[in-house]
Amino acid sequence: MKKIGFVGVGVMGASMIQNLMKAGFEVHIYTRTKEKADAVIESGAIWYNTPQALAPNVDVLITMVGYPKDVEQLYLAEDGFLTTLRSGAFAIDMTTSSPNLAKKIADEGKLAGIAVLDAPVSGGDIGAKNGTLTVMVGGNEKDFLTVEPILKAMGQSVILQGESGAGQHTKMVNQIAIASNMIGVTEAIVYAKRAGLDPEKVLASVSGGAAGSWSLSNLIPRVLKDDFSPGFFIKHFIKDMRIALDEAKQMELDLPGLTMAEQMYQQLAESGFADNGTQALIKYYEK
Repeated sequence: MKKIGFVGVGVMGASMIQNLMKAGFEVHIYTRTKEKADAVIESGAIWYNTPQALAPNVDVLITMVGYPKDVEQLYLAEDGFLTTLRSGAFAIDMTTSSPNLAKKIADEGKLAGIAVLDAPVSGGDIGAKNGTLTVMVGGNEKDFLTVEPILKAMGQSVILQGESGAGQHTKMVNQIAIASNMIGVTEAIVYAKRAGLDPEKVLASVSGGAAGSWSLSNLIPRVLKDDFSPGFFIKHFIKDMRIALDEAKQMELDLPGLTMAEQMYQQLAESGFADNGTQALIKYYEK
């Protein structure tokens, strides 16, 4: 299980690949824009021109791409991974995607002799760089135990949540919690500024108390420096919230907080902030 394929060298993927190589894995990569992979290629990653060329050469394939439609194309197309990976290989989709799609790919993979797990992550660019991501896994327990050392090379908390799709459902829980929290921490800092307080001092006081959260400690300091670079893109957060809202609708579950957050972020995207980090929510209050 030493040869790992990795498709999707984005904001987080590049750091995850570096951590896999540090752990001693041989990493084979593909991404649409080769220039994004220059750093990991220089560090020893092996480049392929197409996903189809990569697939037969690896024991375990990891995908981390943008949208469910990308995942579906990569796995279920006529020349997708379920036909190009060898029988007995493992595939781990770390994209935040649809639980139903995760189940479908896992079922199709089983027929092809390929073990497929869904394993979305949380922790952003910081967690990816430090190897401290939270990894939420759905799939067969035996398959999970086989690939667990690979996941632990990239994450600190690696937990099997249940059968196929359970990892994606858990990530929806994560995103629902973040959505309302981002509104709360942003409004808190807007209030502090309007009250004439020193935001740095306020942050020092409240981040260690009951109001503390990952977003408050890691994203609000970026806001105070006018740093809106993406640890996680607004456009991808909108995608995640819409998946969660679709799943909630199927469960006949009303989530007004998530609905409001999705609408606010959608307004930001329409105003030109789609490629900014989620901390750019403060721009909504600066209109």
